[in-house]
Amino acid sequence: MTKPTVCLVTPPSVFLLDERVFPNLGILKVASALEARGYPVEHLDLDGVSNFEQAVEAHCEVSEARYVGITCTTPQLPAAARIARAIRHKLGQAGPQIIIGGPHPTVSLAAVKKGAGRAQKALEQLKREFDVVVAGDGEDAILQALGAPAGSVIDADDPKGPLFLTNKRLEETPWPARHLLDMGSYHYKIDGVPASTLVAQLGCPFKCTFCSGRSSPMLRRVRNRSTANVLAEIEHLYTKYGVQGLMFYDDELNVSKSMVELMKGIAALSKRLGTEFKLRGFVKAELFTEEQADVMFSAGFRWLLCGFESGSERILTNIEKQATVEDNNRACEYARRAGLKVKALMSAGHCGESAETIADTERWLLDVKPDDFDLTVITPYPGSPYFDASVETGPSVWTFTHPKTGDRLHMTELDYAETVDFYKGAPGEYRAYTWTDFLAAQDLVRIRDEVEARVRAALGIPYNAGAPGIQFEASMGQTKRLPPSILRTSATV
Repeated sequence: MTKPTVCLVTPPSVFLLDERVFPNLGILKVASALEARGYPVEHLDLDGVSNFEQAVEAHCEVSEARYVGITCTTPQLPAAARIARAIRHKLGQAGPQIIIGGPHPTVSLAAVKKGAGRAQKALEQLKREFDVVVAGDGEDAILQALGAPAGSVIDADDPKGPLFLTNKRLEETPWPARHLLDMGSYHYKIDGVPASTLVAQLGCPFKCTFCSGRSSPMLRRVRNRSTANVLAEIEHLYTKYGVQGLMFYDDELNVSKSMVELMKGIAALSKRLGTEFKLRGFVKAELFTEEQADVMFSAGFRWLLCGFESGSERILTNIEKQATVEDNNRACEYARRAGLKVKALMSAGHCGESAETIADTERWLLDVKPDDFDLTVITPYPGSPYFDASVETGPSVWTFTHPKTGDRLHMTELDYAETVDFYKGAPGEYRAYTWTDFLAAQDLVRIRDEVEARVRAALGIPYNAGAPGIQFEASMGQTKRLPPSILRTSATV
């Protein structure tokens, strides 16, 4: 018996300067899990599609999908909701079942289970907009979601449950279905070499107060694949797609105890294939060693990214970073000695933030002189201690108080289905929905903009340029075929 078609949708990330940089591998993992079980899969990739609702309605005219699965981060929720509404507007009650999964549903349910009362609103909102909600690992949960009763919440974020991926199950699941992706439409390079993305391990065990994954086992539990499995995927990417550049999207590469082994394996693989990989990835500063720096360089790493966050010891304490300014200095020095470039990921607007603590961050950047940096406005999402542990202190105002220092962060209650609230966007387009006892929201944005401008000018680091959005085209009422950059299917690949 032929199994029904499932259409998986990657919504646009309208808040990014350039959406066609890093493809979403999570939904492609779900796609490969479905294909392995015999389901035909369509992948509607709306990254960078400016008139995405029109593209969705056009696809509805020709799609045979009985199920639509949409992945979604918190700032993507407005777009995801509009996609669901476009499908229902076009097809009405006879349309497919619409399933929502990904980080936002996961952290929302995690916050509810943690006891955050305000998170219940976020979960109920998802149940109103979509037929079925999936939280946690989607590779096995998708099977329970298909045909589940309207209003169902599939909890795959329980480590004791059968849907939570163990190390063994993670190893067994197929690699992302990159054949459902127009790889050539994504333009990312590492040292001039065309690059793609890879995830070698899942999870980050740390306790940063601003991180929305702190209440979710899926996002906190470290799950590892074997070195052999990761190396096989790298070789597959090289031999099938010609990929020599790889961005490792592991939360922190050096959390894994087998990290050095993996680096040595990549170096050996590079030698066997007669190529030179160009690699980039994230590390945790206080765990970073000279040995790690040297072995990463020998494997092909040329860039490291690190969430240093702040140059203020007060802020590092408040955000439970577990790294000091000295740890951050030392990590940069180890990287430089090994020949690695450093991108410093910084943020502003934490509890206790003031003009003085942001000035500390500016001085630290000017002293350390990273090769690149981001400075973003903090955004509390469900699942973060900032969100989960806040209490209502006024009409639509919630306040987080640090249990040890007493420093506070205030935030406006948001409708995440309507308001695009994001960490990273175009200069001049930031809007803060948070403030501290020392900085109003508008002052936080102004100071952030001023600091970024001064540091970029002093260090000679240009602003990142965006790219124009992709336009889906329709003419004279006759729908054109969706271009390969937007739609790929199991049947046509």
